[in-house]
Amino acid sequence: MQTARGTGLIEQLSPLEPEPRSAGSLQWAGLLAVAAAVVVADQVTKHLIVDRIALGDGHQVLPFLEITHLRNTGIAFGIFPGRLEVVSLLTALAVVWMLAHFAKSGSRHVLFPVALGFLIGGSVSNLFDRITNGYVTDFIHVSHWPTFNLADCFIVVGVVLLLVGLGRLDHGASAEPGGPPGELV
Repeated sequence: MQTARGTGLIEQLSPLEPEPRSAGSLQWAGLLAVAAAVVVADQVTKHLIVDRIALGDGHQVLPFLEITHLRNTGIAFGIFPGRLEVVSLLTALAVVWMLAHFAKSGSRHVLFPVALGFLIGGSVSNLFDRITNGYVTDFIHVSHWPTFNLADCFIVVGVVLLLVGLGRLDHGASAEPGGPPGELV
């Protein structure tokens, strides 16, 4: 089937996969603001714990929540303990990859700067601790769960927001073939 201009109908359909849209200055500002806020919040809470609670001590806050001062030489849940070089290198590579990916396609969805800001801020804050101290200060202990810190919470929130954003992109691309992909309705 041909259109009035003589091109085939199939040639006029937009691709299924949206073209990556590079991040603009507003997206970069958002990402950096979120990442900076995450680093500050995480570092302040860790310093408060180190200054006020002795290593190994804990204080019950709620029946299921305790604030306990611990040191973690590994990554999440104590995986790879004592492997500072490997963990630091992998974290640094992940941050560089996230920044490079964001530079290429950061404006595809409104949640991307926020999600990656949480991920990068949490990763950088824990990386800073690993490099300067040789460990990460963990202090949030929820019953039947390994102890973690605020940076870990922010990383999880970033992953959830990223998944929501990607889900909205997929949903937007399939639900509205004529509209721009990933736009919130």
